[in-house]
Amino acid sequence: MGPYASYSMPLEYPDQSHSDSHKWTRTHASLFDVSHMVQHKLTGELAEEFLMTVTPSSLDSLKKHSSTLSCLLSPEGGIVDDTVITRIGTDPHSFYFVTNAGCHDQDIEFLDSSMSNFLKSKPDSKSASGTRDKLNWHILEHHALLALQGPLSASVLQSLIFNDTEDETLDTSLSTLYFGKSRWLQLTLPETGMNTPSLLISRTGYTGEDGFEISIPPENGDATELATAIAKALTADSSKVRWAGLAARDSLRLEAGMCLYGHDIDSSITPPVAALGWLVGKDRRSENPVPPFNGHEVINRQLASPKTMESRRVGLLIEKGPAAREGAEIVADNEVIGHVTSGCPSPSLGGQNIAMGYVKNGFHKKGTKLGVKVRKSVRQAEVTKMPFVENNFYRPESDSESKTGETKQ
Repeated sequence: MGPYASYSMPLEYPDQSHSDSHKWTRTHASLFDVSHMVQHKLTGELAEEFLMTVTPSSLDSLKKHSSTLSCLLSPEGGIVDDTVITRIGTDPHSFYFVTNAGCHDQDIEFLDSSMSNFLKSKPDSKSASGTRDKLNWHILEHHALLALQGPLSASVLQSLIFNDTEDETLDTSLSTLYFGKSRWLQLTLPETGMNTPSLLISRTGYTGEDGFEISIPPENGDATELATAIAKALTADSSKVRWAGLAARDSLRLEAGMCLYGHDIDSSITPPVAALGWLVGKDRRSENPVPPFNGHEVINRQLASPKTMESRRVGLLIEKGPAAREGAEIVADNEVIGHVTSGCPSPSLGGQNIAMGYVKNGFHKKGTKLGVKVRKSVRQAEVTKMPFVENNFYRPESDSESKTGETKQ
């Protein structure tokens, strides 16, 4: 167990090593308890506009039950946190989003102050009813969140889904639920034969594999009992699904080229510098996006003129030897030109040392030869594209979207 964001989290489980758990996720399925993540619900006719002022996403074109990776932006354009935003329910102004546990306090303060400033800017903010009824924010503090990840995830989850034959409008087949989509579904728990309440099930994850995140509402004030029962049902067949901890989750996301907040991204880094410029909607890249979003002047200038950025996030393949960990210096011709933000031996690539980090602009191109200081020695390294391991998101066959690690969740 290890401390994380005021929680005691399992790094590994007794029956599997970190490497075994990592590989099991790639070939079978693993269950991660990610209930420490912060779940939010935002509703009201101003919900969409507000979210579009604090994120760079084109949420006005986000369809019902669709999700997008995004980020909360400071007024200067720095990444306050990364998040996944989903348009949910029959109400077009209803959104669900998840933020990082490690950013809990700063995110709450940021959202609260941003919301207050946003509402004060509205013409009717001084009216009798004001605008508070047009923007309702709820932190789903007593919800649990489970992540089922791996190629066997769909078949295992499908076996538990309750098929309501009386509701012909509800599609209960996971074969039609694609990456980045969500659906309200019930599960039947074999041990009791009882059905769960409707659960928000999203086809998404943080491993690069096919998988699902299941949001579990509280019963009698707490979700622990229901979440435990669901987890027990999902892991009933240990030849298919096993528990996995933070260590495997970290190496899996690194292989998938996904950022970890507080390490690979933070409030001093803008999306373009973090190689996340694709988060900015194409229709939001003008001088005057509508509505204007935090830091759009800086971000859109960087997108238009990449050479103005001082540094860039890159992936690195590093020669055999000790792994390059966070903080390791990246050098070129004996000059320090950057630093590693995440690194490990890749279990899926036979122990190949991989890392991501930031280098001076101009050294970011694929194939660039660099060095990384590890234990007083300089190891040979080469800039490479990410993800390091191809992602296996479940998409329609006709879907031509990129399958890179830059499409986390």
